[in-house]
Amino acid sequence: MTSESFVHPYIPNTAPESRAAMLAAVGAASVDEFYADIPASLRLNRPLDLPAPLVAEQDLARHVRGILAKNTPTGERLSFLGAGVYNHYVPAVVDEVIGRSEFLTAYAGEPYEDHGRFQALFQYQSLMAELLEMDVVNVPTYDGYQATATGLTMSGRITGRRRVIVASDVLPAKLAKVADYVRAHLTLEHVPTVGGTADIAAITASLGDDVAAVWVETPSATGAVEAALQQIADAAHAAGAVLVVGTDPIGYGVLAPPSLHGADIVTGDIQSLGLHQWYGGAHGGFIAVHDDPTYVMEMPSRLFGLATTDVPGEYGFGDVAYDRTSFAHREEGKEWVGTAAALWGIAAGVYLALMGPEGMAELGETLLARTRYAQQALAAVDGVELDDDAVHLREFTVTLAVPASDVVSALRAKGIEPGVIVGERRLLVCVTELTSQADIDTLAGALASVITPELAEENNR
Repeated sequence: MTSESFVHPYIPNTAPESRAAMLAAVGAASVDEFYADIPASLRLNRPLDLPAPLVAEQDLARHVRGILAKNTPTGERLSFLGAGVYNHYVPAVVDEVIGRSEFLTAYAGEPYEDHGRFQALFQYQSLMAELLEMDVVNVPTYDGYQATATGLTMSGRITGRRRVIVASDVLPAKLAKVADYVRAHLTLEHVPTVGGTADIAAITASLGDDVAAVWVETPSATGAVEAALQQIADAAHAAGAVLVVGTDPIGYGVLAPPSLHGADIVTGDIQSLGLHQWYGGAHGGFIAVHDDPTYVMEMPSRLFGLATTDVPGEYGFGDVAYDRTSFAHREEGKEWVGTAAALWGIAAGVYLALMGPEGMAELGETLLARTRYAQQALAAVDGVELDDDAVHLREFTVTLAVPASDVVSALRAKGIEPGVIVGERRLLVCVTELTSQADIDTLAGALASVITPELAEENNR
């Protein structure tokens, strides 16, 4: 059976007569004409390696269940995995609210068909602004990676400069995404960290009149909290540069937010705020700035705000400064808006409203205490050493006396995911409020049983 005669059971308009009618309508002889401007080197030149379609629905359902059964939820194992996707508790009310049809099925409805979505996102923005002590927060974009990349491109437009100093350890996947996003406008220059945090002297020496921004991640890829943010901000501002901070908002019920230490643009991901892991996570990116038109008007994302109506005393909710966006300017826009992750913003808004200031403070204190306990418990194991003495939130790295891959394999056999391998003998370990003291003790005991003095000595020969 040729592709020209094949009718796919899942894809509409694949019947030969339907294809012929569509081609005739647009004046094309074949589908290949649509891809004429794509270089041959970029084409696959073969069919995708896909299984034959299963016509019966029950057969398809069985096939998909078989694929899903290969996954193991972290809730079914003792997990210390992090590195950008975190196992925080999601209150039942969060799923209940975002499962409502007016939220779950809404895509980009305008006010005349809105059923509370704009207000819910306005409330999310307000709650995030309070948590971050910033004035303006966007409707969530794709993810924290893209939000940080956008924050950096904003700095380039604001300063008219092209160089960015990367002052922290960044997750490799995030660094790759950001570098790919900004490469047409900015160059990234990494300044190595010292003891897990920024090297102030090296950053200062790297600053110049061509630097658009200093980019700081706190907590960093290793969970280190940057202690010298104000010094970095002062140095950046003295050079006419912008301070862009990539962060996770989960700790700002107890930690001072970056805005209080000189940050101009704060970005990050909201996955920790009421979003499930879901084998890679539900993600949404936030961009936060002060109430300064110079910064606000460079934000490409949608903003929802209060608006007066024709009825005195009544208010509505809608777009703010819509003419900033590529929706208004199309190809002349400063930066592409794209599809927002608005549903996850509503989820995070419900989470923050439920937790409140006291709940977020208690959570932050718990995370700091759990992290420190885990560091001490693992450091007490022969053959395990902490990599630095910085303050850590939720994550930290250790160096092992034996290959990390051997440790991961051995502990997986015991039903434990000990962490993410970040070097030949380095492991990134993550704890959350769902990780109990007993869980940490179990990990320490398991490590001790694997990293025996004899094995460590053998590997160090």
